[in-house]
Amino acid sequence: MKTIAVIPAYNEEETVGAVVGQLDELGLAAVVIDDGSSDRTAERAAAAGATVLRHPTNIGVGGALRTGFAYAARTGHERVICVDADLQHEPSSIGELLDAADTTGAELVIGSRFAGGTYQVSGSRRLLMKALGRWISRRVGSELDDVTSGFRVITEPLLSRFAADYPAEFLGDTVEAILQAHASGARIAQTGVIMAPRPAGEATSRFHAAGHLLRLFLVLVVTPRRGRA
Repeated sequence: MKTIAVIPAYNEEETVGAVVGQLDELGLAAVVIDDGSSDRTAERAAAAGATVLRHPTNIGVGGALRTGFAYAARTGHERVICVDADLQHEPSSIGELLDAADTTGAELVIGSRFAGGTYQVSGSRRLLMKALGRWISRRVGSELDDVTSGFRVITEPLLSRFAADYPAEFLGDTVEAILQAHASGARIAQTGVIMAPRPAGEATSRFHAAGHLLRLFLVLVVTPRRGRA
């Protein structure tokens, strides 16, 4: 199955080249979506061998992923691996993700940080993530404990659907995308992966993340349950 790594990147000049290089060692081509960076993200990614698509302004991870999905579908790829540009997603776990996609036939496979029991987060954040996981699991009928993980494999025909319509809001690109995949009739699975602490760059602030979580919970409450299409 023709596969490509899709890497959304915003001001990740310190790490994006290393990510592309690690994927190249695994024999995986990469497309980096430079989402309006003000640094040398695009230049570092291209120098490492990636195809680079550039947004003139920052539109967010969801919008960058949709650009990558559209590129992958347009160039004949049947499967994408979503990889962060900050070296958090361990390349050695890509094999587990691909194996899970092959053995389950799932169109969406989510890499769980918690399935292996090694990833640590603060107590309050962990409780919130567990509650969100239980809620989404009930909605989609699959046991998922890390619904905000962006380390994923997406396979056709879901890939083409996401290329045309993918949530752009922060956390929408992870949680709402699961609901969207379920509503389209896609099979969803999970497997354990290794993730490292962020070595460089800036993560979303707690205040900013809290606002997005509130928006997400409102979406979950007011959005009617949709059955399989």
